[in-house]
Parts: sequence; C-alpha cells; structure tokens
Amino acid sequence: MKPTLRSLVLLATLASALPAQTADAPKFPPPKMNSSIFDWKSLAFTPTKTGERVQVFDVPTGTLDKFHCHITRLNPGENTGPLHRHPQEELVIVKEGTLEVNIDGRKQIAGPGAMIFFAVNENENMTNVGPTPATYYVLQWFTPLTPKS
Repeated sequence: MKPTLRSLVLLATLASALPAQTADAPKFPPPKMNSSIFDWKSLAFTPTKTGERVQVFDVPTGTLDKFHCHITRLNPGENTGPLHRHPQEELVIVKEGTLEVNIDGRKQIAGPGAMIFFAVNENENMTNVGPTPATYYVLQWFTPLTPKS
C-alpha cells in the first residue's frame, strides 16, 4: 500500500513533536545567522559583579564556525579580570567611557570610538579608568583554525 501525502505529513508532524528519548539523539547544529538588525532598544542587559552585559549573538554564519557579539558596561574602577588569553581573535569597539587596555604589560588608553584588536592568545585585560561606566562591543570570530575548547 502506497503512503499518501497526508499520512506522510501527519507522520512527520508527530515525529517532530516527540521529545528525544535517548542521550544518543542526534544534535543538530544551530541555524546559520542571516542578515539581521539588532536594535539597541530591544537588548536586555543582565547585571554582573562588575557592571552589566548582554549577549547579542553567538551562532555560526555562512563562513564562520561561530560569530559572537556581546556588549558590556564596565563600572568605574572595574576590570575584565586578570590578564587572560583567548584562542580566537577579538575586536572591541568602545561606545562610551575610558578604558585602560593592557596587552602583555603594555598599557594604553582607549576612549569613545576606539577599536581594540586582540590577536590570538594575546595576554590582555581592560580596566575602566574613567568616572562613568564604559560601554563596549566585543566581536569574536571562530574559524576552522580556532582551537576547539
């Protein structure tokens, strides 16, 4: 007996509604990000111990294993933690405030509009040295050459 189109659609609908029953269920990669607009007014910041943060996206694209963006507001006197390294490249764009950028002991000041590039495995951190919160965008690229954690 030949299955009808209606019975195939019904079967597919039922199958997609069932939760995975085993730990061995296949894991599907997240969908690739398409062209998008991320409206500032729709972003919901979450408080942190040093200020606040919102993750804008963290997904694959047509050419990247993963593209990540978050925005941080760092309170005056706070820093991004001790000197640390990332296996991926990172671009920071300062929206407002004043940051002291420490790259392997070399310190420089970055203000509104400044762009900071951290190369792979660069020993770095940032401190808000201004009197107001510093807000900055962080963009990270993950390619096939990026070490997997």
